[in-house]
Amino acid sequence: MNKFTSKVAAAALTMTLASVSGQALAADSSKPIVIPTHNWSSQVVMAYVIGGIFESMGNNVEYVPADSQAVYEAIRNGDVTISHEVWQSAFGASFYNAMEKGGIVDAGNHAAMTLEEMGVPQWVVDENLCPGLPNWEALKDCKDVFVTADSGGKGRWLEGPQSWHGNLMPERIAALGLGDDYMVKFAGGADALWADLAAAKKEGRGTIVFNWTPNFTDADGFAFIEFPEYYDGCRVVDGGDGACGSPKGWLKKAANYKFPKTHPAAYTAFSKMSFTTTHIGQMAALVDVDGMSHQDAAAAWLAANQDVVSAFK
Repeated sequence: MNKFTSKVAAAALTMTLASVSGQALAADSSKPIVIPTHNWSSQVVMAYVIGGIFESMGNNVEYVPADSQAVYEAIRNGDVTISHEVWQSAFGASFYNAMEKGGIVDAGNHAAMTLEEMGVPQWVVDENLCPGLPNWEALKDCKDVFVTADSGGKGRWLEGPQSWHGNLMPERIAALGLGDDYMVKFAGGADALWADLAAAKKEGRGTIVFNWTPNFTDADGFAFIEFPEYYDGCRVVDGGDGACGSPKGWLKKAANYKFPKTHPAAYTAFSKMSFTTTHIGQMAALVDVDGMSHQDAAAAWLAANQDVVSAFK
């Protein structure tokens, strides 16, 4: 257990979510604030962090599993109240499409900037398993480094669930002329990505996996592959050929348009919430490195970050 984990675990024993702010604030509407949970650790932990803050203000909170693309329609229709991790690259289009229809509002940005991209553990670069990485053109000459038992003799890219990005990575492989040497396998969830990273390190083999920042892997070292620069319209879905990488982007928050009226105090706090790369990486690490449950990780993070939380109220 690292020093941060020890600190938050000890603090969590003496502090409940309801006392995060030192004293509860006046409640808003008694109607529950519905917070979605998706399938990656930082998002789920942050859901319980934000829910804990709302509860400390006297609000009722419900958590519902939700598809990470369809959730914006659910917010627009009022079935879900907020979304707290709107990644520009993956979900920007769904978010803006819902806004155009009405019923959903932009509740501001987090301090953290984002990148979602394929890459390799830093040790793959350091040990020169594929000379020339992280430049993508190095992949032309080292497919064998990334062959797995289920890749049919091709190098494997382990993507996230297909619901995250559709056919973005298969289209990129084809557009870059790598289709004869590489294939894409879609993981069932984020846990499968981290399991493969751990297995590859133990076995001393190369692996190409989808990853993002901010994430717990920021601490261990991860090299994002440098593909041709992204520009508006370069992806197939936008009319391009798909031969481009991913953009660095914002991390937004979204809310149902009624939220500021039904829960004015909670909405004001939500609009102020701005987590940094370090904050989000810590949240994810408590689960993916230290093995806490999402709920315990949220309680521990809240207990150790009272100064951060107090600024949101």
